[in-house]
Amino acid sequence: MKVHEYQARELLVEAGVPVPASHVVETVDQAVKAFDAIGGRCVVKAQVFAGGRGKAGFVKLCDDANAVREAAEFMLSNRMVSNQTGAEGIAVKKLLIAAAVDIESEYYVAVVMDRAKRCPVVMVSSEGGVEIEVVAEKNPDAIHKQWLHPHLGLLGFQTQKLVAGLGITDKAQAKAAGKVIRGLVDVFYKYDCSLAEINPLIRTPDGEILAIDAKMNFDDNATFRHKRLQEMFDPSEENAMELRAQEHDLSYIPLDGTIGCLVNGAGLAMATMDIIKLHGGEPANFLDVGGSVTKEGAIEAFRIILSDKSVKGILVNIFGGIAKCDTIAEALIAAAKEIGFTVPVVVRLEGTNVERARELLKEANLDVLIPAADLEGAAEQICKQVA
Repeated sequence: MKVHEYQARELLVEAGVPVPASHVVETVDQAVKAFDAIGGRCVVKAQVFAGGRGKAGFVKLCDDANAVREAAEFMLSNRMVSNQTGAEGIAVKKLLIAAAVDIESEYYVAVVMDRAKRCPVVMVSSEGGVEIEVVAEKNPDAIHKQWLHPHLGLLGFQTQKLVAGLGITDKAQAKAAGKVIRGLVDVFYKYDCSLAEINPLIRTPDGEILAIDAKMNFDDNATFRHKRLQEMFDPSEENAMELRAQEHDLSYIPLDGTIGCLVNGAGLAMATMDIIKLHGGEPANFLDVGGSVTKEGAIEAFRIILSDKSVKGILVNIFGGIAKCDTIAEALIAAAKEIGFTVPVVVRLEGTNVERARELLKEANLDVLIPAADLEGAAEQICKQVA
């Protein structure tokens, strides 16, 4: 789960991290009022789940109300297109109007999960304001890390090492930077984050340490524990089909290909996509119906797949264990009758009740359902069908 920048700022403030004053708005008039409330130069920032806002023209420094109005009108009436959005772009529905601050130095601070070491790691760099991947490639020595004990968290000596890694030597500023790092770690642990990032953390000419941009991602499997995060969830920024799939206990991720996939099991789904590509095709989605799929859930899976107009064929690959092959066969037949398949559907079934499933498909006598004996043959067949 992701949250907007303004929401990440709220969590930082609660953790004692200093953040410039700001207001969230949804209209141009509200943006102008927010500028008046701030009482001086401000930054207008689009609130979307994508990076590259500055390069796309969706972060504007404004000196007066007219500039704020112009920036807000542009952002709220145009889709933001960056290297992370694709050509279709993203509609902007909210803006953050934040007090502008003078910057003397920029820093990077983040907490992420190190999957190799199976624990959180704090990363800092004196080169903030740019993507950390760029820093890692061009100047890896500029990144300093401290791995955290799962229960003890950030220890005092680690905080000192991280502040030293930022290159901050003034005692008051070092103390302020340490407070920011501890606050970010607190948020990471408290809300089950997978990423908590401040980029940039800045030092003003007066020596003030402030977080002026933040990004946070959270473990979807832990959000049930955090009512606050549930309230922050913004469905308008999520893929509608993914949300629809979640309502039916399906795992769905849209891709760019033409062959829809309906599979039970994440590993099998990955293998299915791989073998499609091996035979020259491109998967249109990852869709795992899970082990306890029902007839209704499987039918909904077909509806979701077929809602993607780029799908020219579907590969059904079921290895019956908990999920029974005859349940999938019944869903296939029902979906073909209810939805009306307009694309070929190659079906490979194996496992529990597979013989009964094959009988059902044979009795249905539907030309659109094409049986396959094995996965290799199924992949080859569907790729030929959509070629």
